[in-house]
Amino acid sequence: MIKGFQGTSLLDFPGRVASLLFFGGCNLTCPFCHNPLLVLEPETCADLDPAEILAELQARQPFIDGVVISGGEPTIAPNLSDVLHRVKDLGLAIKLDSNGLAPQVLQRLLEQQLIDALAIDLKTSLVRYPQLHPHPVDVDALVASVELACAAPIVVEFRTTCVPGWVDAAMIREWGERLHGAPLWALQQYHPGHALDERHRHLEPFAVAKVEALARLAAEYVEQVVVRGL
Repeated sequence: MIKGFQGTSLLDFPGRVASLLFFGGCNLTCPFCHNPLLVLEPETCADLDPAEILAELQARQPFIDGVVISGGEPTIAPNLSDVLHRVKDLGLAIKLDSNGLAPQVLQRLLEQQLIDALAIDLKTSLVRYPQLHPHPVDVDALVASVELACAAPIVVEFRTTCVPGWVDAAMIREWGERLHGAPLWALQQYHPGHALDERHRHLEPFAVAKVEALARLAAEYVEQVVVRGL
C-alpha cells in the first residue's frame, strides 16, 4: 500500500527534517485533489517494499528527525499500524496527514503513541462533504476526529486549501466555531494544475488579498494561523 517515497522536507513537519511516505487509495474523491493518481488509480503505482523503505529510513537517520505519512488517505491502509510501529522502532517521530473520516483509527494510533503530530484537512462546509464522494460521507466521523485532535497531547494542525467555490468566509466561521481555541490552522493557496477534476484545473485561485482576509477571519478562533503557498 506504500506507493511513494520522498527524501526530505522541512515544510511538512515543522521544526523537523522528515521523509515522506505516500499511501494509495482514499475514501474521498475531492475534485480539487492534488494527488489524483493515488486516489483514482492507486493500482497503477507500484507497491514499495516496506522492508526496503525501512532500510532506507534507517540509512537516513543521521539526516532526518521524522517521517510524514500522507496519501491518498493513510487511515484506510490495513498495514498502517504495522508500518508506524516499525518506523517508531527506528526512533523517528511520525506526523500523520488525514482527512479525519476514521476517528477510530486515529484513536487507536494515539492510544498506542504511534504519532507525534497530526494534520487534519478541513475541505469545505460540513453540509457539502457529501459532494466530495459518490458514496456516503460520514460527517459525524469528521467532527469526532476534530474533537479528538483538539484534545490530543501531540502537535496538531488543521488545514484548509482555499479552493474557490468550496471555501469562503461562511465556511471559515463554521469551522472556526468548532475549532475555537485550537493551536494551529493553516490556510493554503490553491494550485490547480494537477486537480483530479478537469474543470478544477482551470479554476482561478483566490487573489492573495482574499486568502489573507480568510486567514484574518480564521485568526479570530484559533491561537495561530499560518498561510502557505502564496
